[in-house]
Amino acid sequence: MKNTLTIFSVLVLLSMITSCSSTEKAASNLMESNVITINENPNQRILVSKGNNFDHPTLVIWVEDIEGNYISTIYITKSFASGEYNYEMLGDSIWLNREGPSYQPASLPYWTYKKGLINDKELVPTTQNPFIDAYTGATPTSSFTINRKSENKTKNYKILLEINQLGDWNRYWTNDKYPESAAYKNSAQPSLVYSVVIDQNSQEYYLNPIGHGDPLGNSGKLYTNISTLTTAKNILEEIVVSFKSNN
Repeated sequence: MKNTLTIFSVLVLLSMITSCSSTEKAASNLMESNVITINENPNQRILVSKGNNFDHPTLVIWVEDIEGNYISTIYITKSFASGEYNYEMLGDSIWLNREGPSYQPASLPYWTYKKGLINDKELVPTTQNPFIDAYTGATPTSSFTINRKSENKTKNYKILLEINQLGDWNRYWTNDKYPESAAYKNSAQPSLVYSVVIDQNSQEYYLNPIGHGDPLGNSGKLYTNISTLTTAKNILEEIVVSFKSNN
């Protein structure tokens, strides 16, 4: 009987240690998540959780109506929105160790064409013609949360996210696939696009991949076959949109 009690005590202790470890891990993940509050009294939260291949990606989050017409941008990586990067680019493959302009049309092409011309001049943001109609933030280094007010409480709409990571090659998207395209050489695997329909029938929604952007950045076409993408699918673990309870 004594041995049985001893074994039982050990099992309880191990269970407590495992539980504490899981709790600490969850707390650590929560601490890593940066919180961005865009509006006062927000009723919507967008949680962007990093995946195993997350490494300073370029991304944008925006809203469309149910027919797919662009409405507004929620969040965009500051470097892409401003055309100003941590490393200035000269020519096709020379990067200087200083902040400066860089032109990256293949980074977020689906959003770029969806939102249209900036000031009726250019599609891709530049230092002379930046995109300023959204909240901009530094290139994310970890998971983050956006708190905001939902555009519409009655009509259905879509939330989309496009993400791209510099130099993310694989066996299909090789660095010599499009040798004449400087834009592709910087992008590697094309941008991955996620989407979800907000239909007011749930408190929580998960964005799912719907395709990839133009690998050359020459169009706003959405390619629905993403079977050739590998590590690009692991940049993010999940994107969750949730609403504050009315209770």
